[in-house]
Amino acid sequence: MDTIKGYSGRVVTTLALCFAIAVFEGFDLQSMGVAAPRMRAEFGLDNAQMAWAFSAATLGTLPGALLGGRIADKIGRKKVLIFSILLFGIMSLLTAFANNYNLLIIIRFLTGLGMGGALPMMITLTSEAVSDQHKGTAVSIMYSGIPFGGMLTSFVAMALAGDSEWRHIFYIGGLAPILLIPLLLKYLPESKVYLAQHNKPSTPYWEVLFAKERRFSTLQLWVSFFCTLVVLYFLLNWLPLLMGAQGLNKTEANYVQIGYNIGGIFGSILMGMMLDKLKMSSVIKFIYVGILFSLCCLAISPTVALLALSAVGCGLFIVGGQSALYGLAAMFYPTAMRGTGVGAAVAIGRIGSFAGPLLAGLLLSFGSSSTMVIGSSIPIILIAAIAALLLVRRKNQTVTPVLKTSN
Repeated sequence: MDTIKGYSGRVVTTLALCFAIAVFEGFDLQSMGVAAPRMRAEFGLDNAQMAWAFSAATLGTLPGALLGGRIADKIGRKKVLIFSILLFGIMSLLTAFANNYNLLIIIRFLTGLGMGGALPMMITLTSEAVSDQHKGTAVSIMYSGIPFGGMLTSFVAMALAGDSEWRHIFYIGGLAPILLIPLLLKYLPESKVYLAQHNKPSTPYWEVLFAKERRFSTLQLWVSFFCTLVVLYFLLNWLPLLMGAQGLNKTEANYVQIGYNIGGIFGSILMGMMLDKLKMSSVIKFIYVGILFSLCCLAISPTVALLALSAVGCGLFIVGGQSALYGLAAMFYPTAMRGTGVGAAVAIGRIGSFAGPLLAGLLLSFGSSSTMVIGSSIPIILIAAIAALLLVRRKNQTVTPVLKTSN
């Protein structure tokens, strides 16, 4: 955090407001997970239907990220971010009024559309507010707001004693970002780097992603995003229900979820700072070895205390690792195409976000135990680790020569 202290009030304002948005997005992302046991009883949903309820929002984030990133390179990051926040705030609020399963799916898809547009803008604005050597730290500080928001969701859920009170989670998750919009309009600055370069001719979409110097690195980034987010979102959505299947009550399951988010908060900041200060290959190895160890512990831990501790480890390395990948994506693409490049990577990752909860629901529908479901994520993490290591394997430990001219 000390690396950010020397920056101007403009930078601090950008980081603070983007962090606040991340908190609200994290709150909404995990609202379905903590409300799921109560919603399931009210709507009478089976595992397959719950999987679609979880995945509808993440499916919406895919076109949101693709369109939002591309449009932002043309009209500005701030406009796209504010529209996206308004959309996901309104739709989160409307989730509380859904009175049937089909309407719930539609509303959650539109919620995801707004969240998908917001995340690449937060990453881009944050990374463009600081110098190259601090991008990883800045993005990780911002991204730590997502697990912080998830932790708040668990506390709100624990405070709501009645099963019928699950709607209050969405009242809070919808109103909070809407109320933030006036502050964003007044105080959030547009990226100076974008303003200096936005009049330059835009690079064709295909060339942004697959120009000769970026082709393989883009694909490696996509694979690591996809596989890591499969596991991250599977745990994000199914962890309370999986803990319930292991015999934990609602309060104990919420403690495990809180542990996951506490780990995510510290992991996001730690991994981003490590990315700026240490060899990228060393950081990636540390992250994925930590993920594998934590998943194994979560699958076999016999007590609530050990499950909570394992969840802290999962949050530390999985959420922290994804934060580092977001920082890496922001470093990789130069300013004129950063929105497009980061948006595309986020969109590919969101396919993994969509697939993760569905895969878990499918395995549970076949009668798999929670231990088997958690264990099935280990091969996916191995693929992510290989792709990430290939990405950062460069002689000078930078992602690509454009790093030196990205600002």
